[in-house]
Amino acid sequence: MLVERLVVGMLQTNCYIVADESTKEGIVIDPGGSPNDILKKIEEMKLKIIYVINTHGHFDHIMANKEVVKATGASLAIHPDDEPMLRKGGGLILLGLIASSPPPDVLLNEGDVITFGKSSLRVIHTPGHSPGSISLYSEADGILFCGDVLFNMGIGRSDFPGGNHKVLMESIRTKLLTLPDETIVYPGHGPPTSVGQEKLHNPFLH
Repeated sequence: MLVERLVVGMLQTNCYIVADESTKEGIVIDPGGSPNDILKKIEEMKLKIIYVINTHGHFDHIMANKEVVKATGASLAIHPDDEPMLRKGGGLILLGLIASSPPPDVLLNEGDVITFGKSSLRVIHTPGHSPGSISLYSEADGILFCGDVLFNMGIGRSDFPGGNHKVLMESIRTKLLTLPDETIVYPGHGPPTSVGQEKLHNPFLH
């Protein structure tokens, strides 16, 4: 599985282009802005994008949905609990701006499997940062994409509408920290880490 990280948009969001090496089918996770950069990288990698996936509905993870979906013909996917947020522009209206996203084609729930080429990711519902936050896990590759739930030496905010600190901590402890220690964690902001690293050193988990 190929993983390409692009830092995009006004809040320096990690957008991930993830591809199956043998078939060149891929997905885009959290196109939070800078659509031209995302599309250029897709072209460079010579990929056919099957899905655009939002780990949650906040504006800094959905800003380039429209452009990337239109250019690639990909299906847009999000958890049903964050679908209303997608329709409302991801909270950007609070800043006097609007993020226009197309409606989702696919609603992702716990246990669903996203397949692209010979690669796949399993959906883990990890609410707390938002009601419909999801993480995407490949057991075969030892890779986790967790949006804004867990960071390198940090955890997601829970003070936004729909956030809940207790629920967030339960998601992290019961659904993410139970994965193998060597699992590489790709968060929504900041550098990658691993499950083992965060268990040992993340100050918010002790």
